[in-house]
Amino acid sequence: MQAQSQLKKKLRLFDNFMVPFTQSRSFPYLWLSQLISMVGSSITTVILPMVVYSLTGSTTMMGIVMGIYMLPYVLMLPFSGWVVDRYDRVRIMMLSNVIRFIVMLLIAIFIFTDWLSVHILFVLVGVNGLMEGLFQPAFSAVRATVFTPEIRNAANALTQMSIQAVRLIGPVLGGLIVSSFSPGFGFGLDALTYLLSFLCLIQLVKYLARELPKKKTDTEATFSWKSDLMDGITILKGHPWLWITILAFSFINICYSGVIVVLIPWLFKVHLQLDPFIYGIGIACSGGGAIAAALLFGSRTNWKRRGVLAYGGALLSGLALLLMPFTTSSIGLASLMALEGFGLMIFGLIWETSLQELVPAEAFGRVASLDLLGSFALLPVSYVLIGWIADKIGGISTMAIFAAVGIAAVACVLCIPSIRRFQ
Repeated sequence: MQAQSQLKKKLRLFDNFMVPFTQSRSFPYLWLSQLISMVGSSITTVILPMVVYSLTGSTTMMGIVMGIYMLPYVLMLPFSGWVVDRYDRVRIMMLSNVIRFIVMLLIAIFIFTDWLSVHILFVLVGVNGLMEGLFQPAFSAVRATVFTPEIRNAANALTQMSIQAVRLIGPVLGGLIVSSFSPGFGFGLDALTYLLSFLCLIQLVKYLARELPKKKTDTEATFSWKSDLMDGITILKGHPWLWITILAFSFINICYSGVIVVLIPWLFKVHLQLDPFIYGIGIACSGGGAIAAALLFGSRTNWKRRGVLAYGGALLSGLALLLMPFTTSSIGLASLMALEGFGLMIFGLIWETSLQELVPAEAFGRVASLDLLGSFALLPVSYVLIGWIADKIGGISTMAIFAAVGIAAVACVLCIPSIRRFQ
């Protein structure tokens, strides 16, 4: 009897995750498009820091590279939300994928010909960041359209779970490529995935042509981006959960992202002198923790006390980052990376679902761009600052300080009643 009960639970869980495929003709193409592009991105996530540290050996330079990536991203966001709500969102994603294909192909060519320098990398990484700033609000807005209420929890969980599953394979593959071959193969593979993603989006256009409203293209509309941006701010002000969280994570992301992007690669490669393959395994473990969180979240259609649950996940991630610099065991590092991925995924799924519930579809691009702007506006400064501080006082001390400050910020937000009461 117990075995039958467990089998029924597994079947119900499977049915929950199949709902987006059976009830939406658009979902499979949107899901596959993002999944394919994430294969390449997860590989270059491992390879790019290894290339930068091989060229320079400097945490400051790694911070500058990531700052140059984030600065065009951030500068694009106030305008990309307006563009996304005015023009065809899927075609904006297609344009972004074509340009990112060219960027990754050029990096691969420069590596194979030994022409790659830090200055060339600055330019190409900056273009890539600019396209990310255009792509992400469009992708968020299309998700809000495709992920209707009856499939929303399962679609969000399945999307994130499959992306993290790719990240289990991609980082390990990236580590193997760096260890055994040229990093150029990794960037070339990333370019190919953007091309395949583009082909999936061509199919998606056919199914969304009638679902997405026509965008205004008249001359008068081209001068209304400021008022449209204010409309997005007005929507955010009407929901304390939204504007408080965006403001809070504009600071929390400085602490967490700087440590994850700049100093964790340094911890593995420079401080502990571990093989890039081990770093890839660590990133894969973070993806494994995120998959576990997505499975847990997608198993139910409704969750109570979502505010406490979301910030509890952020707190768990901060604790993992705080313990990481004092851990020398590969197994211990992998376990902490899994906890970090689990906590941030719990927060991310609740946040994405709440945006889709609270924000009108016609304004989603503007609100998504404001969300990304608030979350990432200070990241270019954060990457450079954390890299510079690490060179001055040491990476271990810098990791501990910023992780502790991030934990304190999360704890402060949990003291706000409207956050704790969010359902």
